[in-house]
Amino acid sequence: MSKRVPKKVYETELRRLQAQLVDMQAWVQASGARIVVIFEGRDAAGKGSTIKRVTEYLNPRVARIVALPAPTEREKTQWYFQRYISHLPAAGEIVLMDRSWYNRAGVEHVMGYCTNAEYHRFLHQAPIFERMLVEDGIILLKYWFQVSDVEQEARFRSRNDDPMRRWKLSPNDVLSITKWEDYSRAKDTMFVHTDIPEAPWHEVDNEDKRRGRLNMIHHLLSQVPYELVDRPEVEIPPRPAGGGYERPPQNLSGRVPDYAAEVVAAAE
Repeated sequence: MSKRVPKKVYETELRRLQAQLVDMQAWVQASGARIVVIFEGRDAAGKGSTIKRVTEYLNPRVARIVALPAPTEREKTQWYFQRYISHLPAAGEIVLMDRSWYNRAGVEHVMGYCTNAEYHRFLHQAPIFERMLVEDGIILLKYWFQVSDVEQEARFRSRNDDPMRRWKLSPNDVLSITKWEDYSRAKDTMFVHTDIPEAPWHEVDNEDKRRGRLNMIHHLLSQVPYELVDRPEVEIPPRPAGGGYERPPQNLSGRVPDYAAEVVAAAE
């Protein structure tokens, strides 16, 4: 087993990689590139926290996170890929999918939310759909986050004990413990059908989240043919002399109470 990445080393390298992501973003805007990054994996595998680090310093108007809820009754009657199409990027945009159309090959299939016919139709159509995206010029990257059964259960218990993160747990998440082998078989079958040359799967060992994040971001940067873009320097002009403006009395506005002062006073 690999040695866990020390916190100081992790933070230094993460900052360096995040600076490169900003450079990549500038190239995406300048070149009109379109990028879709799919994050898939077992529950509690660390997809969301990795997305958070990827987008931390990016412009949300350029890098968009897509995390769709369960389909509506109307969406259930549409072509399966239809509701995802509207979220695909236009020129100069990056879309990061926190789960994607691969829900059908995973949770929907294992939990019985789709029919066998729908499941097999998906396995047939997904490679065709993705080849169309790549053929049209979209850079499509697919990441599978892997975690052991022991680590997954530990993360579930940690979330359950933390009121700030308990919302991340759902009944389906907990059931994944009892259906570990079913999800393993579903993942293996999904790879057989959808690991195509035009859009291959990239597996991320995320047993150690720090290592997994560094590896994933570094790999993402290596897959995008970005170049450094000259960005004009922004000059901050000197503030002009005052023109006689007087601010109205503060008691005339709905000022937010100074709660922080109470906190400081209580701590002293």
